[in-house]
Amino acid sequence: MLLKSYIKFLLKSQNQHGLHSPFVYDLVTNCFYDKRKYEEYNLLNEYRKDLLKNHKTIQVTDFGAGSRVFTSNERTISAIAKNVGIPKKRARFLFRLANYLNCKNILELGTSLGIGTSALATNSKSVVTSIEGCPQTADVARNQLEKFGLSNVELKVGEFEEILSKFVLFSKDSSPQRTIHNEPQTQYDLIYFDGHHTKEATLKYFKQLLPTAHNDTVFIFDDIHWSPGMEAAWEEIKAHPEVRVTIDTFFLGLVFFRKEQAKQHFTIRL
Repeated sequence: MLLKSYIKFLLKSQNQHGLHSPFVYDLVTNCFYDKRKYEEYNLLNEYRKDLLKNHKTIQVTDFGAGSRVFTSNERTISAIAKNVGIPKKRARFLFRLANYLNCKNILELGTSLGIGTSALATNSKSVVTSIEGCPQTADVARNQLEKFGLSNVELKVGEFEEILSKFVLFSKDSSPQRTIHNEPQTQYDLIYFDGHHTKEATLKYFKQLLPTAHNDTVFIFDDIHWSPGMEAAWEEIKAHPEVRVTIDTFFLGLVFFRKEQAKQHFTIRL
């Protein structure tokens, strides 16, 4: 399934040449294909290496679509980092994207061991709220983030539905309301969806968090080709009337809400 989707992606994909959107052209040229060796990459490398050396076993509570790698919920930290943590290239891209878009207020659904979290938080201008459902995994991430001095992360432990209910209040018709207890709705510059890889959950959290987006917000969805359900969710998100620009990089899907843009969808190799 994944191989077939990747072949289709390669046949459709392009680089920055021939892009007719100035915003997307600049983003791809100056962020996607930015070859500079950022100092922050060193911290991201050391963060990952430290986890790969940690052979302690933890009990993982999985609220999502399950694992294609592990047959047991008892897993070593090193194995989780190797098999589940986002790859080095993708972590660097997350850092560059948050840096390029000058993202200050960031939300992450699915902390895991904090590899993606560290990529988003390495930019000291950012404040990251990250939600993790598994208590033991969250403890590892919390210790790791503290160890590497990433004090700009607030880690919340619990099921996404429970935690997010404090961000967005739903009325009886399930339409999100923009205020909670007469307080202004929190707005995010970047939201990274890296938790429950199912169609239903992805669409639910997308719709629930729409009121927290402003004109320049980017939503990032992980593993959009992970399953037929995730591909169907991605197509539904692309078609949403508030979505203006999407970029499919195969493993990550980027969504922009820029009202000044014509609706366009791009397939771009990272």
